Formats: sequence, C-alpha cells, structure tokens
Amino acid sequence: MLRNLSIAFALCVFAAPAMPAVTPYPLIFHSQMVATNGTHLNVRVGGTGPAVVLLHGFGDTGDMWAPLAIALSRTHKVIVPDLRGMGSSDHPDTGYTKKNQALDIAGVMDALKVEKADLVTHDIGNMVGYSLAAQFPARITRWAVIDAPLPGIGNWDKIILMPLLWHFNFRGPDVERLVQGRERIYLDRFWNELSADPKKIDEETRQHYAEIYAKPKAMHDAFEQFAAFSQDAKDNKALLEKGGKLKMPVLALGAGSSFGTGMETELRFVADNVTGAIVPDSGHWIMEENPQATVKLVTDFLAK
Repeated sequence: MLRNLSIAFALCVFAAPAMPAVTPYPLIFHSQMVATNGTHLNVRVGGTGPAVVLLHGFGDTGDMWAPLAIALSRTHKVIVPDLRGMGSSDHPDTGYTKKNQALDIAGVMDALKVEKADLVTHDIGNMVGYSLAAQFPARITRWAVIDAPLPGIGNWDKIILMPLLWHFNFRGPDVERLVQGRERIYLDRFWNELSADPKKIDEETRQHYAEIYAKPKAMHDAFEQFAAFSQDAKDNKALLEKGGKLKMPVLALGAGSSFGTGMETELRFVADNVTGAIVPDSGHWIMEENPQATVKLVTDFLAK
C-alpha cells in the first residue's frame, strides 16, 4: 500500500480541462460567528432536514464544500465551519490538538441545537472528525472520511516518512519569515504536487485561498495544525483504547491518484462498519479536481 501511495502522490497522470473557480454559497446559506470552546468559528448554515457537518483541511477553508453543501441542502441542514485559526474563524494562540478542535465542533452543534449529525471530512478535517466521533459516538450518525490518514493510527508511522510529507515538520519563526509574502508559492507546491493534474486547480481558486492564507496569523495557525500531530497521535491511540472501534457507518473515500484504497485500510483500524470507495480522476484535492464524483459518492452514502 505504501509503495502505491508514494507513486500515486508523485505522478500527475490525468489530463482534463480546468474546473470552474470557487463556487459561491447561494443565498439559502448564511454565515455566523459561533462562540464555542473559548473561541469563535465562522460557520455557514443552510437547508433543512437532518444535520450534516462538513470539515475542511489545510490549503482550503469551508469554501471548498460549496458544491456538496448545495446538493445536500435539498435534504439536510448543512453546517460548514472554518476550523480554529483557519478561514474566517478566530485565531487563538493555542488549542490546535484535534481532540480540542473536536470540542469546537461539538460546541457549534450545541449552539445550533443539533444533537446528532452526519459528518463529512477531508484532510485535517479527518483528524478533527475522528476525535469528534470517538469522543461523542452517539452524536455522529454516519462519517464520510476523505483522503488523509489519522495520526497514530494504522500505518501512520510509515506514511509520515514519505518525502512528499516533509511539510509536517516545516514550521517555526524562521519558516514563517520565509513564507511570509510568499504564501502563494508555498500553496502552489501542494496544489501542484498532490493533484492528479494541476490544471484542474485554476488561477482564481489558487488566488482565492492564497489571499486567505496570507492574512495575519493564518499561516502560523496552519503550521500549528501540523505541530499538534505528535499529541494527536497519543490522543488517538488513547481514544481507540478507551472506546474501541467506531460503530457508525463509515465511507473511506480515497482519491484515485492519492490514498486510493489505502483509506479503507486505515479506517478499518478505528471503525467496524467501513465501506471503501474511490474518487476517480483526482488527486488529493477532490472538490477542486472532481467535485461531481465526490458529490455523488458522498450524497449516495448519506442517503442510505
């Protein structure tokens, strides 16, 4: 599996025309700042029905989910936060362990009077999502988890040795000085190397996120997400030992040119009821590279 992951990450093998720029949220959605767990998160809310929470990762914000949020809003109350220190949420100095950020999301659910929700996550959102589901298993009804491993779980210790993941330890005051004013260059590295075809991530999309990550403290707090991985690994092992495997249905969704079937392998370490699936013609940036397939896979899973 690890050899396949390395090859998949390294090769850009698909060719396709550029996808449309960042999709705006329609007027049925509103944004609000929600006080939770000692900070404030920017949260988009729209639609009616059973609740579903969408969590983004690094290089994106909750903006990434707009096509999926629009589709789900026909049948769900859709809740899309920006994670702590990211997007338009507040930038506290501490609290970037995923166990603590799970409390952020539980607090958002409380503030919106949502007792239970489906969960859809990507990248760092996966890590927050696992901690949320492990700490509050009765509150998560289904979990679609997309294209990133969980700290301390399964093959984590081998996965983090992959050369393409050097950025996990790239942080500190001097690093921030190097990146300051060059956020676009730094982010282009992720979009280019972790995609199946860099052309699928268009100029407007790149500029949109580069401007967000160039705001004060934004890149510092993004680095803090990675800095917490060592503690996250300890926390995840403890949560698994204490609570056992998750029982809710889990969709382990890997991108065809990224984690692929490895996602199902990793999620079986923490969940009993796992279904694997692949986003075809896509690298890691599933909503930018193949939103149509991602939306169908997730909506079909949540509709079961």
